[in-house]
Amino acid sequence: MTANMDKLSQYISDLFALQDKALIQTRENITKEGLPAIHITPEEGRFLQFLVRACGAEKAVEIGTLGGYSGIWIARGLLPGGKLITLEIKERNAQVAREHFVLAGLSSQVEVRVGDAHTTLRQLSSEAPFDFVFIDADKPGYSDYFDWAMENTPLGGVIATHNAFGFGAIVDDADTIINTQVMRSLNQRAAHDPRLISTIYPAGDGTLVSVKIA
Repeated sequence: MTANMDKLSQYISDLFALQDKALIQTRENITKEGLPAIHITPEEGRFLQFLVRACGAEKAVEIGTLGGYSGIWIARGLLPGGKLITLEIKERNAQVAREHFVLAGLSSQVEVRVGDAHTTLRQLSSEAPFDFVFIDADKPGYSDYFDWAMENTPLGGVIATHNAFGFGAIVDDADTIINTQVMRSLNQRAAHDPRLISTIYPAGDGTLVSVKIA
């Protein structure tokens, strides 16, 4: 990003995405607990919260919990009585996230399920449909996760997929790293699927947003 874009991003965060104590402490604890600092930015979190409420979500799924930072934003966008099920492969991360959901007063609204997402999603299909799905996990699995989301969201449902820019490599034609190829393919797929209206929200590393219309 240019310096000007950084300032504009900060402007958005300062105006629309001010963090309360729970969010601030969650970000700090993620680092203290030795989890990778790969969580979304406040600006991106506010956008997820906006999407969740805009589509009137009562039931949401997050693939990739990490320390629970994005889950807090998502859960806060749900309609009253709504529920977020968030999937995490590592028990250590899941436990840290659960503590953060308690800190944010969301323990009754959020359930963390531990295991390989390919397995847990198959089990989760019996609880579908889900109004909102956020994908932010292992990149090689993105295509399968997106397939699942397409099958388990209703008309008007929203699928948000993080790292749409592949850490900037998406526009480097010479970059053939598998993660970059996966994101290029998924972006192309979402752009041309007649069942979707899609675009990329350009904050952070980009979020591919798709609304199911057919």
